[in-house]
This record gives sequence, C-alpha cells and structure tokens, in this order.
Amino acid sequence: MLKVTGKLWPIGRLTKLAVWAVALASTAPATTRADERRQAADGDVDVKASRVYVYVGKVGLGHEHAIVGQLKLGKVQLGAANRAGEIVFDMPTFSADTDDARQFIGLEGTTAAGRRKEVTDNMLGADVLNVRKFPTATFEIASALPLKKRSNEGHAMYRLDGDFTLHGVKRPIKVDAELLDAEQGFRLRGAFAIKQTDFGIKPFSKAFGAVGVTDELTIHGDLLIAAQRTAQKSGKKRK
Repeated sequence: MLKVTGKLWPIGRLTKLAVWAVALASTAPATTRADERRQAADGDVDVKASRVYVYVGKVGLGHEHAIVGQLKLGKVQLGAANRAGEIVFDMPTFSADTDDARQFIGLEGTTAAGRRKEVTDNMLGADVLNVRKFPTATFEIASALPLKKRSNEGHAMYRLDGDFTLHGVKRPIKVDAELLDAEQGFRLRGAFAIKQTDFGIKPFSKAFGAVGVTDELTIHGDLLIAAQRTAQKSGKKRK
C-alpha cells in the first residue's frame, strides 16, 4: 500500500493509473515542426538579433557607404491580408561603415573609426535624418501575403505591403521578402528603395555638389522571427 494525498492506494492500481495516463498522452495530437513554423511566422521580431542595413551610393568624388541600425520593436504576421504588423526603426542606433555593414552590403575594405564617426554624425544630424526630432521610422504592414514565385535559392517569398514613415513623412511601399529557416525561428530578408527627397531629406553634399551621396537609398531588412513562444506551448525544444 502507498499513501498518496491522504489516501491509501494499492500498488497495482497505481500502476494501472500510470499506464492509463501514458496512453492518453500518446494519443494527444503532437505539434509538428511545420505547425511550429506556421505559428512562429505569426510572432514577434527578435529585435536583438535583427538588423537593418542601408546602401548609400556616391556622387562625384564622394564615397559609397554601408549603414547598420537596430529596431525598437517589430511584429510580422505572415499570411495576414490586413493589419499584418509593424516594424519600428531605432534611428539613433544607425551607424556608418562598420565592418559588418560593409560586408553585408558588399563593399570592400574598412573605414577608420574617425571617418565612421564623421559620416555617422552627419547622417544623424539636423541636416539629414535629424534623429533628435525624429527618433523612429515605422513600417506599418497592411498585408503580408505569400507570392507564387520562390527566391533563387528556392525559399518561400512574401510581399509586405504598407506605409513607411521616415523623417515625419509617410509613403506607401512594397517589400518582397524571402523566408529562411533559422535555429531559433525564421529569417525574413527583404529590401526596398526610397528617395531621400520624397521624405523631405536633402542628400548630403559639399564642395558645391562635387562630393556627396545619391538621392536613392536601398534599405535591407534582416529580421529574426522568434519561435520560442510556440516551442513552450508545444513542450518541445527546437534543435
């Protein structure tokens, strides 16, 4: 006999109860890896592991630049036909010509620390991004629907349609993004081009325009959509 919660239970009956509980657990529907992926794609963006990169072209004797920045928050609901999420850019974190930014964009060489600071200060200052007045930029995602085409590597593609607000000005944009599997969820990678003047920004130039940057910029997003919440619900750990 064994005493459990104030009652005496025969050992044989306890054994039968244990077998019955195991049988019930084995018949419960399992959450598959595919199920976890679908649910994870409807989750929050891991802002610590996500980055935004910007390619800035040159005018005259100017230089090409690669910019990297972080996000304040983000949520992407892939497959949603409306209210599909929001991505908020943390503008004061943007920095010019770091080694990882140049590598991501595909620019050769490195830039000295003093030069990086000079370019970053010009970019964040009142004459360009004016991050003291406009500390965030926002992509309000109206829809995030799958495309019939696939990427060159065979990955699923989604079109994110919505409004991008920068420097206090809102413009519609479309972003075709590639969905890749990652260790802790999914990587969503896409890019879109804007003109600075469309957002009330005057492209940096000096020496009467002999040195400067292009009006058009290409903005790349490399976002990690985490799946930890789904894994906790299913009781499984992703490998």
